[in-house]
This record gives sequence, structure tokens and C-alpha cells, in this order.
Amino acid sequence: MWLPNPPDGTEVCAGFDGSDSNDWTAIRCETVDGFQFTPRYGPDERPTIWNPAEWGGFIPRAEVGVAVNEIFTRYKVRDFYCDPKDWQTEIGEWALEYGAEHVTVWPTNRISKMFDEIRRFENDLREKRITHDGCPVTEVHIANARKRAQRGQMYTLDKSEDHMKFDAAMASILAHSAAMVAVGDGWKQAPKNYGAFYG
Repeated sequence: MWLPNPPDGTEVCAGFDGSDSNDWTAIRCETVDGFQFTPRYGPDERPTIWNPAEWGGFIPRAEVGVAVNEIFTRYKVRDFYCDPKDWQTEIGEWALEYGAEHVTVWPTNRISKMFDEIRRFENDLREKRITHDGCPVTEVHIANARKRAQRGQMYTLDKSEDHMKFDAAMASILAHSAAMVAVGDGWKQAPKNYGAFYG
């Protein structure tokens, strides 16, 4: 069951993993109590996950911008962690429009830092600190993600085959990282039970 988005005005943190033409682009959000969801935007309530094959071979950058605007309009976005690869210009524009204090460049190619965040995400899933909306694309992307060994007994995430995309999983990790930093900075809210647990 794919649960509806939380009500407008909910405080959230968000994560963005972008591409240009091969991989997908995704935005995921998380509430203070660990509920993760894929925002839906526009009159057709499209999910904020874009497959370039459905858009003439390229990610529709203007469409992504519209979705980001709706997220910032509908929700109280505390922080938006964005992987800058291929999207430096747009992220800079979002920082100008929505406030640099809310838009953070977060490169996912930093192996040590990414390893720490993947481990935190895994641990919080196991301990059931994260719940989710049942987004079917995100569930597939999380299942697609494979661990790739790195030096120093670390690992990052990758796909075993090119068609097995995992961008929504990366956006989920970034959203959780943003939320955990915000909680550490004092983000508090009355807990709500939005959805079912992963796994």
C-alpha cells in the first residue's frame, strides 16, 4: 500500500540524487519521527522520481525544479541535502531561492563519509527507527543497491547491472542524514505513526 504524503505544513528534511541522462533522479523526504516518503507533485500527483527513458532520454530539469518548488511551498523544509553531480547550477539556484541555510551540497562520492551514512541508515532500518510510505519505486531501488568494497574495510553502494537503478535509495540516505543532523541540532516534534516499517 502506497500511503499518502503527510499533510501540508509538516516539517521535513529532504535528499536529492540527480543524474542527466542515464541514471534516474529522485527526491525523498523524512519527518522528525523517521517517516520517509516520496513527495508527489502537480495536478497528476507524480512521484518525485524521474526515469530519463520516460522523458526523451534526459532528466526533465524544469520539471524537477517545479517539484522542488512545490516541496518547499507545501512543507517546512529544514534542510535539503543535494548530491551536486550534474546539478551544480540548479542547486545554487535553489539555495538562492529557498535559502542557503536550507539547501546543502552533499557529495556522495566521499567514500568515508558515505560509508558512515550508509551504515547509519542500515542500523536505523534494522532498529526500526525509519518507517516508509510504501513507494514501490523506492522499494525496488533499495533492493537493487549492492555494496561495493572500498579501501579501509569500507563500502559504498552501486548497481550490479546498469539497468538496476538505485537513485531513490541514495536520496533516502541523504534525507535520513539531513534529518539526523537536524535532530542533533534540536529538531523536535510530537511523534506520529505514519506508516509501515521497511522489510
